[in-house]
Amino acid sequence: MLTPTSHLPEPIREHRDTTNDLLRRWHDEADLVARDALVDRFMPLARRLANRYRSPYEPIEDLIQVAAVGLLGAIDRFDPDREIPFPSFAIPTILGELKRYFRDTGWSVHVPRRPQELALKVARGVEQITSRSGRQPNLQELAEYLELSPEDVVTGLDTANAHYADSLDAPLASADPDDPHALIDTISHTDGGYGLVETKVSLSASMKRLPYLERTALQMRLEADLRQQDIAATLGCSQMQVSRLLRRAAAGLREMMDPANEGRPLPAPVSAW
Repeated sequence: MLTPTSHLPEPIREHRDTTNDLLRRWHDEADLVARDALVDRFMPLARRLANRYRSPYEPIEDLIQVAAVGLLGAIDRFDPDREIPFPSFAIPTILGELKRYFRDTGWSVHVPRRPQELALKVARGVEQITSRSGRQPNLQELAEYLELSPEDVVTGLDTANAHYADSLDAPLASADPDDPHALIDTISHTDGGYGLVETKVSLSASMKRLPYLERTALQMRLEADLRQQDIAATLGCSQMQVSRLLRRAAAGLREMMDPANEGRPLPAPVSAW
């Protein structure tokens, strides 16, 4: 229920009358001096509201400017004939401007409105609980504090990851401080493992075309990691003979894998020993 102005204490009545007088002068007479006086009077309120959305990623100066735009909109749209205090109209107007700023320009990718609002609500909840308890809240604590379901809290937390984008020139967290690498250095970079897989596939196909003893000796050396003397014992030959088998197998593979020799028939196999 509204309190009549005449029943208010003198300092409060004077402040309210002055605000109403300034509003009327602006709306009825387009008095810019009155408008500037209203901005000066309510900018502290706008700054407090902007601080609710403060974060390491949003400069507070930008948020204050957005809040000031909301304040100017509230001054322009407020109807002095309505029996409500100006702050009651200005606060939701300023908050609405801040929310529009985050929804329309503060996200690195397009995100639906509800997840955006959940992200902002969860972020404020984390900040408030942390400031009171001195530690980060867990999922259940956040859900109870914000009166949300755990699923909505998770949605808010996940959505916050889309709020800000990392610079491609930013150094990688795992990079060597003496030899830093940026994120862009990893884009379109061919993993050396692909070349190794391709080589192994080609080598395996070529090995099948080697004579039996050469192929067997090479497989024992590469796959079983046996020494030449162990291969000799298995094949029933000398270590010198194994060395020859491995040299001929390597030469045969090089010839088969040479693009210049593609499609040519293999040379006739030589004597095993």
